[in-house]
Amino acid sequence: MCAPKFRAVLLLTAAFAAPALAQQATIAQGQQIATQGTLQGVAACVSCHGAQGAGNAAFPRLAGTGQAYLQAQLDAFADGRRKNPIMQPFAQKLSATERIALAMYYSQLPAPLGAPPSAVEAPSVTRSDAGAWLATRGRWSDNLPACAQCHGPSGSGVGAQFPPLAGLSVAYVTQQLQAWKAGTRPPGPLGLMPAVASKLSDKDVDAVAAYYSALATVPAQAPVQGTGNALQNNTKGARP
Repeated sequence: MCAPKFRAVLLLTAAFAAPALAQQATIAQGQQIATQGTLQGVAACVSCHGAQGAGNAAFPRLAGTGQAYLQAQLDAFADGRRKNPIMQPFAQKLSATERIALAMYYSQLPAPLGAPPSAVEAPSVTRSDAGAWLATRGRWSDNLPACAQCHGPSGSGVGAQFPPLAGLSVAYVTQQLQAWKAGTRPPGPLGLMPAVASKLSDKDVDAVAAYYSALATVPAQAPVQGTGNALQNNTKGARP
């Protein structure tokens, strides 16, 4: 009489275990590509982005960055919406399944740890520190929100869609902001970045890039539900 109940328990256990096993298999596939590349000619990601995805002066951090964001970037490289002479050829040789696996693998790696963020707290920032002011307060005379309102107060990233900025090189941040200004990079989460970048002068871009490059990397914040509404709510009454 217990046999039917036992079989039901086994089936229920298998049903719960299947998604976890599938996720583990996908992560393992991503790790293999990241560390060994593919037979189709994709180089191992670690050769540029580091053994643990921490990045370096020329290549951005991947570890701990949201899966949705990483997958969107790989897809954009693959279909040509995002231009890069190094990444495009590799992404185009990856299947959709392989791009998902890579994004999942890097998203679950721990963010690189450094010293506590060196950012000055927003209340003590002065306008003379242009990068810190724009990053933490924005410029409301131009309806320009603070970078921190999407990317977190220490540039550690927020949720699955808004990537970390802390510790990225000056050259990389500058290139990406200029790409949004020129319309050569996809708009990104909520389509915000082209409008934001268009309100930054070249001097502003340099200042913001220098500010974030000087910050130590810290773990990304936990996913936040309803980021779009939160952004709108946070900006109300926030003008300095």
